Amino acid sequence: MMLKQLFLLMLTCLALTACSQQKGIIYGDNAVAGKYYDVRGIKLYTEVYGTGKPLLMIHGNGGSIGVFEKNIPYFAKKYKVIAVDSRAHGKSKDTRDSLTFEMMADDFAALLDVMHIDSAYVLGWSDGGINALVLAMRHPQKVISLASTGANLWPDSTALVPSVWRDMVKEYNDKKDHKFITDKERNDRKVFLLDYREPNIKLSALKAIKCPSLIIAGDHDVIVTTHTVQIAENIKNAYLWILPNSGHATLVEHADEFNEKVDDFFSGRFHKK
Repeated sequence: MMLKQLFLLMLTCLALTACSQQKGIIYGDNAVAGKYYDVRGIKLYTEVYGTGKPLLMIHGNGGSIGVFEKNIPYFAKKYKVIAVDSRAHGKSKDTRDSLTFEMMADDFAALLDVMHIDSAYVLGWSDGGINALVLAMRHPQKVISLASTGANLWPDSTALVPSVWRDMVKEYNDKKDHKFITDKERNDRKVFLLDYREPNIKLSALKAIKCPSLIIAGDHDVIVTTHTVQIAENIKNAYLWILPNSGHATLVEHADEFNEKVDDFFSGRFHKK
């Protein structure tokens, strides 16, 4: 399993363990807050917390709602948090072969429609950050403003740290002739190939994003810093925030600062330094 995916899975497990000790709530497995919605041929699992303006949270590759354990309680005090297991992740099963960021972004737009929500703030991490950008490109009317952390626009060593990309290439080559038999094996491979083959977004395509956008990464992220800068530079209403002393998990490693700054941005209080 590639480094990026393994890291996110590890964080999911840690988050689920930690939150089980907080008032008995297990984010991502909370029957009180959870519900399945029929969306574009699959059942998309979603948990809702709090009231107020809607805030859609989208996790990363191999992850689930549980990775937002340190963020949901903060934002639920002010927003209607809509945390969702992406297609082929967590409880949102999808046995079909194909998986693309465009497909997933269309899922989120349809989910908001089914929930009778005209538009929402969007917070995405890693693949979720990519999904936030693609959602704003394909369905601009659905996004009030977005915060995207740890996103990349294409899959190679100019966007991902070279060592991470080499690990992905090795993972692909080691298993390119392997026959995946079980549903889990096939799903894991499909999820891996999502990051190996995608996204394929041109910088010029970012001009389609009209909403205020906060582009985030850690200074030791698995995303190359210059690539994150390129993303911010090519979105008209974008702010750039590189967190010092942070890896890919900005919203976990620096949860308090992250939550406050993103809230400030969504509230219009964020200022460039």
